[in-house]
Amino acid sequence: MFGGEMPELPAEGYPDKRNIPRMDFLVLFLLYLALVLLGFVMICVGSKTHYLQGLTSRGAQIFSYIIPECLQRVMLRVLHYLFHTRNNTFVILHLILQGMVYTEYTWEIFGLCQQLEFSLYYLFLPYLLLIVNLVFFALTCVTNPGTITKANELLFLQVYEFDEVMFPKNVRCPTCDLRKPARSKHCSVCDRCVHRFDHHCVWVNNCIGAWNTRHFLGYLWTLTASAATMAVVSAVFLVRLVVMSDVYLQTYVDDLGHLQVVDTVFLVQYLFLTFPRIVFLVGFVVVLSFLLGGYLCFCLYLAATNQTTNEWYKGDRAWCRQCPDVARPPAAEPRAYRNIHSRGLWGNLREIFLPATARYERKKK
Repeated sequence: MFGGEMPELPAEGYPDKRNIPRMDFLVLFLLYLALVLLGFVMICVGSKTHYLQGLTSRGAQIFSYIIPECLQRVMLRVLHYLFHTRNNTFVILHLILQGMVYTEYTWEIFGLCQQLEFSLYYLFLPYLLLIVNLVFFALTCVTNPGTITKANELLFLQVYEFDEVMFPKNVRCPTCDLRKPARSKHCSVCDRCVHRFDHHCVWVNNCIGAWNTRHFLGYLWTLTASAATMAVVSAVFLVRLVVMSDVYLQTYVDDLGHLQVVDTVFLVQYLFLTFPRIVFLVGFVVVLSFLLGGYLCFCLYLAATNQTTNEWYKGDRAWCRQCPDVARPPAAEPRAYRNIHSRGLWGNLREIFLPATARYERKKK
């Protein structure tokens, strides 16, 4: 897979026995990445933990005393526009970020990997995944998620059974004035009721429902795979560069004047100084791979168990309404919330990728 001559490195980049100062920015950079990951985990946990929700609201109250009122109004308007109205801001931002990452990959890594005679199959794999990802991205954006209308209201009412806990019968949507089928929800952003509503995704400017969940899973999978592939190719390139340059065999003088052998931390710092954009790209796609991979696993878990994000989020409250701690007559049996829509692994996946109502609509047309 590898071979050929090594690309020429900057002469001043090689470590030697001269005094090389410590580079504390690496510690700060790693701390920054750790805080980003911690914040993401806290958001996920906080969405299901009432204590953290209360803590967040109290924190917002404290900030309200610090930030001027005029600035608060501007921030609220911006947040309302970004997250509570349909707009293409995050779609454009998504395409810009993706373009920047692939431009950096092409400009910095692709040419150097060719000099090291990397297999072209590995080098072109991120581009292939990009093409497939853009197809799924476009399908997720434009596909009707399963909008409930007067014409198809009766059809959707027959698809799922009402569990009388999370989805009771004979409930009408006060906004659409339609009977709400089981597993449906009114999206306040799109102002419509969606069949098997999962969530509203700002990155595709569309709801995720029964008819486009399969496109969303394909989009998420290819996005994760492209980030992971790019991270692997870039990391292998840096490792190969270090091995061929014998940097790891060098020594240097630390701040105390002691002679030290180059270790992993020093190598990372050295590469950061020599190839800052490549190392930053590697760090970005590695973190992105873990975040997207974790979210993909969560979505696959929901698909395998025939749940939606909306149902998963509301599940705790539905459980609490039926839990044994709630006051009830002594003879009454405790009722626990149970997912009645699961049809086994293959049946659940078939429902995602071959939704029955979508087939019916196509035949009708």
